[in-house]
Amino acid sequence: MENKTKQRKAVISRTTKETDIRVSLDLDGTGICHADTGIGFFDHMLDGFARHGLFDLDVVCKGDLNVDSHHTIEDVGIVLGSAIREAAGGKAGIRRYGNFALPMDETLILCAVDLCGRPYFSSDVVYTVPKIGDMDTEMMKEFFYAVSYSAAMNLHFHQITGSNNHHIAEASFKAFAKALDMATQYEPRITGVWSTKGALE
Repeated sequence: MENKTKQRKAVISRTTKETDIRVSLDLDGTGICHADTGIGFFDHMLDGFARHGLFDLDVVCKGDLNVDSHHTIEDVGIVLGSAIREAAGGKAGIRRYGNFALPMDETLILCAVDLCGRPYFSSDVVYTVPKIGDMDTEMMKEFFYAVSYSAAMNLHFHQITGSNNHHIAEASFKAFAKALDMATQYEPRITGVWSTKGALE
């Protein structure tokens, strides 16, 4: 069984011709966030993710925003997913599964997570505007897809209600935070990994 006092942190850097990214993540933090991606609304979403998951998160990205936001948002998803996977370690003693239905005024978003070591992404969340602030709404799906595959997790979103696009986006990030926090918490009744295979990878 993994040592429950072990620090579950990761620092991941990734540099390509399109982006230069550094992400620091502490799964057992207090919700402190610093996000500087050059996309204000995206930074706001990352802040909500960190605060409501009680993760300490530092994200710095220099991307080719002169082209568009695609590479920046997708690549941050890749690096954040890698940080989640590394920080979670061998996953011994954790709950593995997490789900949360998060309300935000007229919006209700359900997020479910399985840290199973197998990537899969599903979402029926719908946006009715092309942008929220300076973030393209089509990049919401690309970001979470990148996180799920890089972290090797099942990640599902279901939009129960919602009409305000800002609320839909914010509820999605916060629901993901709460579900991930639940999935990474320790279950005292487990002595190994919660799998009949004996491994979550």
